Amino acid sequence: MDSQTSQSSQAPQSPHTFQVDLRGLVDLLSHHLYSSPKVYLRELLQNAVDAITARRAEQPDAPARVRLYVDSDGGGLRVEDSGIGLTESDVHSLLATIGRSSKRADGLQAARSDFLGQFGIGLLACFVVAERIRVVSRSARTPDAPPVEWTATDDGSYTVRTLPDAERPEPGTTVHLVARAGAGEWLARERVLTLARDFGSLLPYDVRVDEEEVTDLPAPWDRAYPSPANRRVALARHCHDLFGFTPLDSIGLNVPLAGIRGVAYVLPSAVSPAQRAGHRVHLKGMLLTERAEQLLPDWAFFVRCVLDTDSLRPTASREALYEDETLAAVREALGERIRSWLTGLAAGDPERLAAFLSVHHLGVKSLARHDKEMLRTMLPWLPFETTDGRLSLEEFAQRHPVVHFTRTVEEYRQVAPIASAQGIGVINGGYTYDSELVEALPSVRPGTVVAELDADTVTAHLDSVDPAEELALSGFLAAARAKLDPLGCDVVLRAFHPLSVPALHLDDRAARHEQARAAAEEQADDLWAGILGSLRGGAPRARLVLNHLNPLIRRISSVGDAELIGTATESLYGQALLMAQRPLRPADSALLNRAFIALLEWATNGEEGR
Repeated sequence: MDSQTSQSSQAPQSPHTFQVDLRGLVDLLSHHLYSSPKVYLRELLQNAVDAITARRAEQPDAPARVRLYVDSDGGGLRVEDSGIGLTESDVHSLLATIGRSSKRADGLQAARSDFLGQFGIGLLACFVVAERIRVVSRSARTPDAPPVEWTATDDGSYTVRTLPDAERPEPGTTVHLVARAGAGEWLARERVLTLARDFGSLLPYDVRVDEEEVTDLPAPWDRAYPSPANRRVALARHCHDLFGFTPLDSIGLNVPLAGIRGVAYVLPSAVSPAQRAGHRVHLKGMLLTERAEQLLPDWAFFVRCVLDTDSLRPTASREALYEDETLAAVREALGERIRSWLTGLAAGDPERLAAFLSVHHLGVKSLARHDKEMLRTMLPWLPFETTDGRLSLEEFAQRHPVVHFTRTVEEYRQVAPIASAQGIGVINGGYTYDSELVEALPSVRPGTVVAELDADTVTAHLDSVDPAEELALSGFLAAARAKLDPLGCDVVLRAFHPLSVPALHLDDRAARHEQARAAAEEQADDLWAGILGSLRGGAPRARLVLNHLNPLIRRISSVGDAELIGTATESLYGQALLMAQRPLRPADSALLNRAFIALLEWATNGEEGR
């Protein structure tokens, strides 16, 4: 018994076949694989074009026609092609087997690269809009074989039968769709014509909807124009029709080694680098996607592309590009083409380059960070905010032996007026990529000295006050320092221009870090306060630099009331923070409010006493 049981358990099991719920699969396609029901028309066109390609591989002089006919009531669509056609065995093998592709059929594998489709989903996508599909086909490979009819419904059943020769005298295939409930709009004539032109305008064969032409060849970027100006105008019109804007310029994207031809249109207004660009990509003439995001390098966010390729791989839905080494190489080649366009503008068309940079300097700065040659080329053109006005790095470096810069906009606003009055040139490096480019300047401009401007450097350029005068004001300075000491700020006296600035608040990142640590320590419990206290360092404190040349400072320094000196010092501190456009801490806001009320009280009390 045990032996028999063992032999039975080891007996080979008969294989089982997967059962597919077609309605469930159609729901999966329509809601998860495809972005819209409109892809049904692309599948129909793709099948027709691939069938013609297959026939022409064997019969080069075979006709190449695709015709779409819409029922007058919008309830059906008929698509005819002069392609390779099918026999009865082909129908059972290809149309009724999900996942099987005709491109794997005998004799076609070698020519696979000429086909649009890479997956055997085929007519299944048509069930997204149709409740019944009827296919009538006659094989060009087997002329003696009779026409065959395949009819399928969305419940997963199908029938196959042979037809008399008169039903289909010529080789090719006709697909009939009957609209499912609620999907009739997708088979209406205007919708079919719009979709056919959108998907198939660059197809290499004669495609028509009710005898109205669909294809529009050659592509706008491949046409011959009387002059460069005519070409520019025609491409601008094409861009407006396609993307809805008139471009600043157009860039040819002819990359023969990558099998790519097309054009990049330069946006007329600035966009965020984080905004993902949507590019139109055609695969062997068929529109693949309108939203290709990974086609160009990240820095090229200022262009929108439309191109045709025969080298890139589509994803399973054929609505996006497959990320592989080929796409990476194409991305690099297209980036190089845009880089060459920029270099050409710099060399031969400075006016157009200036117009471009006034809008898209951020994208070029992003590229120049990692491309020294591009940085060197763009040095005379890229604009930077400086104490001398809006200048290029080249012009600024020619004016100043040392190129000072700040890393934040706040730091620049603190020191720019004072540094400019003292003859110190400063670049605002607080904007995106600017500090990185300034620091890279010596690598492309040998001999240039670049230094970050800090509070010590600014203070060192301010004139010292006569020691005797400073000694005479020691009482005033002591009262002012005592008032600001709890805020982590020192008080120093200097003489500087412009005279209209009574006080200057200076700090650096180390001082701000120490202030933040001290504030956290005050609010923490005993344990965390001890930990934060152990992190206290010898970082320089912020400082309030009082301008001895300013008349207001001279009057305040002569006041004998220590309390009034403290209130005035707090007011000067708050005003200096506001002038630097620094964010105010809660303690700073409380100080400003307290000083304002105290000054009002002093003024009103003084008025009552007079």
